[in-house]
Amino acid sequence: MNKLIFKTLAISWLSLASLTAQAQLKVTITGVGSNLYPIAVANFSGETAAAQQISTIIRADLARSGRFVNIDAGATPIAETEAIDLASWKTKGADAFVAGSVSPSNESGGNNKDYYSIRFRLSDTVKRQSLGGLALAGPAHSLRASAHKASDYIYQQLLGERGIFSTRIAYVVRTQNRYQLQVSDSDGQNPQIALASTEPIISPTWSPDGTKIAYVSFEQKKPVVYIHDLISGQRTVVANQRGSNSAPAWSPNGKQLAVALSLTGNTQIYLVNVDGSGLRRLSKSNSIDTEPQFSPNGESIYFTSDRGGSPQIYKMPNLGEILGGQAQRVTFQGRYNTTPRISPNGKLLAYISRINGGFKLHLQDLASNEVTSLTETRYDDSPSFAANSKYLLYATQANGRDVLATVSIDARPSQILSVRGSDVRDPSWGPFLQSSGE
Repeated sequence: MNKLIFKTLAISWLSLASLTAQAQLKVTITGVGSNLYPIAVANFSGETAAAQQISTIIRADLARSGRFVNIDAGATPIAETEAIDLASWKTKGADAFVAGSVSPSNESGGNNKDYYSIRFRLSDTVKRQSLGGLALAGPAHSLRASAHKASDYIYQQLLGERGIFSTRIAYVVRTQNRYQLQVSDSDGQNPQIALASTEPIISPTWSPDGTKIAYVSFEQKKPVVYIHDLISGQRTVVANQRGSNSAPAWSPNGKQLAVALSLTGNTQIYLVNVDGSGLRRLSKSNSIDTEPQFSPNGESIYFTSDRGGSPQIYKMPNLGEILGGQAQRVTFQGRYNTTPRISPNGKLLAYISRINGGFKLHLQDLASNEVTSLTETRYDDSPSFAANSKYLLYATQANGRDVLATVSIDARPSQILSVRGSDVRDPSWGPFLQSSGE
């Protein structure tokens, strides 16, 4: 592995705890879906004394999901311990009701006034019964995280699907000639700078445990693949071979990366250990093979290749120590398809297809091969699945700016995430947090 001398004037890297980004994503919901679940989330008792309003965050989370509509619960705080007339809330149009409280906690040993206990209860107003709740505790800086956990609980109890509000997203913000790799909550709030550079940063992707990000940096005046530890801030050069080093993708066990290297002239797929050792070629063709992606079980690698004359998505078996096996074409609808992404449940393929001079996000069911166009935008790029396989985050353009957008796999109305005065590109949606007991 090549050694790297850092130029402090050109680049700085920081642990996520050390610097809060000034450029915060603004979320704009562009439409209203159908068949929304009506829910009333009351103001929590005692929350006005805390730095974050838990009920406000929960309502915003549920609205962003495109699956809920918030019924006005009024301004009066309602604690989870109070007796609730569920029939009256059903009359007001709510099929579910949430009440809760926020109070100082003694779990920090009694010396920290900024330590809080959060409790809430979810009720079904139709069946007039409790659906349980959670008791959470932590310092003031974790209040948003606690609110997202509450939203995840509500989402799963009512819809039977795992929520992704507690996950994080990574993306690149470009302001003039400055680039920042940022990490934020899934709603674009609480942004942190992982890397700042005067050279481009592209293709960030999360490790399976959510503690590291692999990406490509041009700080050496060529594309080089790095792994960045978000806890320690330590960086490792993983691929700095002759030519281009690009498109990193984590193996499901987090021990290897698939990368695209032009080491032999034409770009091919290689496998490399996370410490930069054990480089091994997987694809062997006279065409361009790039943008590798592992299947969730690690048995296949999907990639883009022009071996058929134009870019299409292929897959090849991952055969351990044996050279990558015979590739099979996966996409047949459309003449130009790139950027494969496999859903965490292994059932769906997202990719970008060139349509009438534009580029649009498409979704293919891998069992039926049925293809759906998901967006109304024209310059889509870099799709990334949410951990529950129900949503996609992608890059696109709006009002002359590069922005991020989200859309559900059933093409419900999307959201735009933007930073005023800056371009936002190369998103990656993180996994379920291991610290949450997953």
